Amino acid sequence: MTAIRFEIEKFDGETNFNLWQVWMMEILVQTGLKKEVLMEKTSSALWKWLETLYATKSLANRLVLKKRLFTFRMNKGELLRYHTNQFITLLNDLKNIEVHIDNED
Repeated sequence: MTAIRFEIEKFDGETNFNLWQVWMMEILVQTGLKKEVLMEKTSSALWKWLETLYATKSLANRLVLKKRLFTFRMNKGELLRYHTNQFITLLNDLKNIEVHIDNED
C-alpha cells in the first residue's frame, strides 16, 4: 500500500471557506484521521473538533478579512451574481471567525 500525500494550505481568507472545508473533510477521510472523523456522532461535533485543531481566530485573520470587506469593490464587467456571491462569502468568513461588524463600520 502506498502513502498518499496531500498538500493543503491553511485557510488564507482568499478562497471560499466552505469549499476549503469540503477539501479538508475529503482528505481527513482518506488519511490517518479517518478513525477520529468517523468516531464523531454528528457533523457539528466533528467541526468543533476540527476547529480546535485547525481554525485560528487570530487578530491577524480578523484584520485581513476586515480589510477585504472595507476594500471590497465590484470590478468593471463583473456579473452582479458573482459579485453578490463573493460578498456573501466574505460575510460568512467573517461570521465563522466571530467578527462582528458594527453599524459604524
